[in-house]
Amino acid sequence: MYIGLDLGSRSVKIAIMSEDRTYRLRKLDTINFYREYGTKTGGQLSIDFSALGLEIKGAQITATGYGRQTVDIRGAQVIPEIKAHALGAVYLTGLSDFTLLDLGGQDSKVALVRNSRLVDFLTNDKCAASTGRYLENMAAVLNISLPELSRYYQNPVDLTSTCAIFGESELIDKIVQGFSVSSLAAGVNYSIFKRIHPMLAKLASDTVVFTGGVAHSSALQEIIRQRTGVAVVVPSNPEYAGAIGCCVHAQE
Repeated sequence: MYIGLDLGSRSVKIAIMSEDRTYRLRKLDTINFYREYGTKTGGQLSIDFSALGLEIKGAQITATGYGRQTVDIRGAQVIPEIKAHALGAVYLTGLSDFTLLDLGGQDSKVALVRNSRLVDFLTNDKCAASTGRYLENMAAVLNISLPELSRYYQNPVDLTSTCAIFGESELIDKIVQGFSVSSLAAGVNYSIFKRIHPMLAKLASDTVVFTGGVAHSSALQEIIRQRTGVAVVVPSNPEYAGAIGCCVHAQE
């Protein structure tokens, strides 16, 4: 059995894969995960797998993600996020040549995959303005849900701020000016695209495989298709690409 852990900043994703590559998936809120299943020992946080209901005897455990360097997972192999997500994307789509776009809770990643192998990548982990956290904050300002925010892409209001904090202030100013919620929401989604587009342009392909929790945004999918002219593929369970990639790495 193979256990893949993607220790993300917003959620922890777990994939349990058997030898025949069938798998089960679990997702937990990051704070609750560490509070309920973490134990401080020797100055480091360790995970109580038995409390999670996971039998780890004989299992190969591989970890990636935001917390991979700070959490002690005995016997686990640790691999970089971009490698895990690329392996997961190949496995989930069956594609071998594409540009990977992964938008997570607090970072964004773009990678070039050729012959099922990672050949180049770019990351932005210094600013939250192209991440899921940014979308959560903007949806809260607009007083709408994330699923509703993800529907709008037409007639976008131009949002120029490149900072997540200042972006909220700019959005409030646009609300005061009387713009519609649909145009404001579309503007938020376009602002995400404007921040990731330079990375997509540098590592361009005919196909973009979109993973991470933000990949559920139908608006962003459509914006990428329209503005780049490439095919956009969103695999099933796109937020689990990293955890599944950890299992694939262990098998290979």
